[in-house]
Amino acid sequence: MMKISRALLLSAALTLPLAACGKKQEEDFGQKVRAYLLEHPEVIEEAVVKLQQNKQAAAAEGAKTMLAKHRQQLEHDPRDFVANPGGKHTVVEFFDYRCGYCKVSAPEVVKLIRENPDVRFVFKEFPIFGAESNLAAEVALSPAGKPKNLELFERFMGEKALDEAAIDRHLRAVGVDPAAARSGGSTAEVKQHIADTRTLAMALGIEGTPAFIVGDRMIPGADMAALRAAIAEVKTGKLKTPGSPELDKG
Repeated sequence: MMKISRALLLSAALTLPLAACGKKQEEDFGQKVRAYLLEHPEVIEEAVVKLQQNKQAAAAEGAKTMLAKHRQQLEHDPRDFVANPGGKHTVVEFFDYRCGYCKVSAPEVVKLIRENPDVRFVFKEFPIFGAESNLAAEVALSPAGKPKNLELFERFMGEKALDEAAIDRHLRAVGVDPAAARSGGSTAEVKQHIADTRTLAMALGIEGTPAFIVGDRMIPGADMAALRAAIAEVKTGKLKTPGSPELDKG
């Protein structure tokens, strides 16, 4: 409480109309503030922490607004692959097959899919790690690859160095002709799908992968404990989904 009081007093002092003071008074005031801060440096740290908290709170509120605005595109783009399509609740993941953190989280994502048949998992292909990432996304979204999407997800994520040869090898392993997948994935429609996902990620402020969205909550990184908690909360109704047609009707 003492730290907070000092910080508030300092803040009030700094907002005094110095224009009403003469030059000598202004210099004296500046020296007193400097002396106080040197004697109580923890106040500066407190102010920085508070500023960061305010920024984070503002960003979270902004994210909620954007999530509601783009809810339909996030959860119901018919071009996306969806696991457990009949589920009542929805998790969205933006990912890249060559992202190390995506690879770490992938086994847990697959486990969550199997443990929660009442939760839809929407996969947003967001390739940001170069040509191989783009190729992997394209073949996965191709007409030949899409029926095997979850199998390819597991295989691509499990590959330490996902290069072109590995991509073709995994396609063959699940019964997909690499040539057909490459041809189907190089169409203007698939490229536009990936471009639209990239635009959506930018609109939501997503700069890295993985990024999970559950209800009105965005979970950056491979924080699987937070993802599990969010799924549990959305099931109990503690975590809402603003912008959802189902909730709007209620």
